[in-house]
Amino acid sequence: MFETTHRLPSPTGATLAYHHQPAATAAVGIVIICHGLAEHSKRYREFAETMAAAGFHVYAHDHRGHGETTADGASPGRFAWRDGVSAVIRDVKAMRDMAVTAHPGLPVVLFGHSMGGLIALNAAEDFPGSFDALAIWNSNLNPGLAGRAAQLLLKSERALKGSDVPSTLLPKLTFGAWNRSVGEGRTDFDWLSRDHSAVDAYVNDPLCGFDASVSMWLDIFALTFRATENDRLLKLPQSLPVHLVGGGCDPATANGQAIKWLSRQMQSLGMKNVTCNIDRDMRHETLNEIGATQAMADFAGWAANVLREPATRSGPDWE
Repeated sequence: MFETTHRLPSPTGATLAYHHQPAATAAVGIVIICHGLAEHSKRYREFAETMAAAGFHVYAHDHRGHGETTADGASPGRFAWRDGVSAVIRDVKAMRDMAVTAHPGLPVVLFGHSMGGLIALNAAEDFPGSFDALAIWNSNLNPGLAGRAAQLLLKSERALKGSDVPSTLLPKLTFGAWNRSVGEGRTDFDWLSRDHSAVDAYVNDPLCGFDASVSMWLDIFALTFRATENDRLLKLPQSLPVHLVGGGCDPATANGQAIKWLSRQMQSLGMKNVTCNIDRDMRHETLNEIGATQAMADFAGWAANVLREPATRSGPDWE
């Protein structure tokens, strides 16, 4: 059922391609999935089935510039001609509103992987009453000075060749550097997972691994720095359950240190229900890693628990 592509007209003008897995048992909630950069929502089928078995209606859409979603000015690798940050966030809200209309009265968990985590955190801040729990997996929301330098490089590229063409520099500084740090040399995407079959599926998927445009990279860094400003984090309810996951061998998040940093930031601002799990052996794609089945089951249990009995204290950081 998840393989079927549905379409949702978004108020932003996009036609969102999305996939739905209905709850397989008495429904306890809704999960909205935000996928990562240079991939698409169909890759989340196994995760959706796991969550559905635990009683969740699951919805996953292709972001602008990805997969089967279409929008004026959003060619593959670009969110929009302008205001891409706002548009990609409002598309998430459109998915949430559609799901809530279809399943009235159920709480909503917003899940984001990597770039999707950046989008999810921004959406939760922009619409703080719309989500009952938040999960951010494998996202680097603390790029620091390197991130600021990347923004300057991207602005130079934009001045030289425009914003609607692939960045020449950023893939080398991110994907290329991360892959070299893993040291396998088997494919260009070994940094994603230790599971060779999962990496090969990504490499052979025509909707994965494309080059993002200069404008999309600029939007990604805008999402990153915007989301962690204190005044924006303070928009989140202090009791909001937040589930943070990272890999101890993920070069995209400084081997999980960026996830730990986000946990500390949230808790320092008074958030009372933040849990953080760093699996020391995993790389970037927890959902496609060795041990993914257990990670999914653990998350399903966490989501069902916090929606049934919301916690009032901060969860531990653990490895």
